[in-house]
Amino acid sequence: MDLGLKDKVAIVTGGSRGIGLYTARALGGEGARLAICARDPDGLESAAVSLRGDGVSDVLTVACDIADADGAARLIEAVRDHYGALDVLVNNVGGNRRGRFEETSDEDWLDILQINVLSGFRASRLAIPLMREGGSGSIIFISSVFGREKGGPGLSIYNTTKTALISAAGIMALELARDGIRVNCVAPGSIQFPGGSWDKRVKSDPEGMRKFVEANLPLGRFGRADEVADVVAFLASERASLITGACIAVDGSQGRSLV
Repeated sequence: MDLGLKDKVAIVTGGSRGIGLYTARALGGEGARLAICARDPDGLESAAVSLRGDGVSDVLTVACDIADADGAARLIEAVRDHYGALDVLVNNVGGNRRGRFEETSDEDWLDILQINVLSGFRASRLAIPLMREGGSGSIIFISSVFGREKGGPGLSIYNTTKTALISAAGIMALELARDGIRVNCVAPGSIQFPGGSWDKRVKSDPEGMRKFVEANLPLGRFGRADEVADVVAFLASERASLITGACIAVDGSQGRSLV
């Protein structure tokens, strides 16, 4: 299926590894012109080399910390200067800090709120005028299965921030509909990719992870980053023209939510 993304301009934050890199690869494979950002210039350049090796000809790299107050401004300004347009924004950057709620600090909360929530909100606010100039756009937040339901002890910060993305995206979708800008969330389940947290756990505790898979993952395996990326690419495209304000679970039925 041709998604109609050829020559569209797409930003993927945290695009140097994991779901972000696979998403950039999926969008670039459909002919999109890319901008990826990450904190590590070397990792970012390695990702760009990998993407170009896959045949993605146009890749702009912006080394910045998207969680910083000026990070999003630098990113969007670079895209405006380089491409002069923006069609797709994938807010992928995220992090976690585990701990029992009563033992978490204001600093813990503020750090993860900056990474998981405010980074994407700032980028989106700055992207909207550029998308509006083009007459349409697609904003996608990478949430989590634990943004849709309880994630378990120790995950109060992660759960709260990932739920916030879903809530805000729904309101943004209503406000931006008349501008032709769609806003959606993708909620991945447990995804294994090289160097990721689940990959590290599988290597360090294979028996424990075997039991986890048996108890929690109906398909009998972890999800793959490319499976998430393909859904993101679809939502970014006009093939998903009636989908806005939605949260799409990509979790192999790991989630228990009824909505």
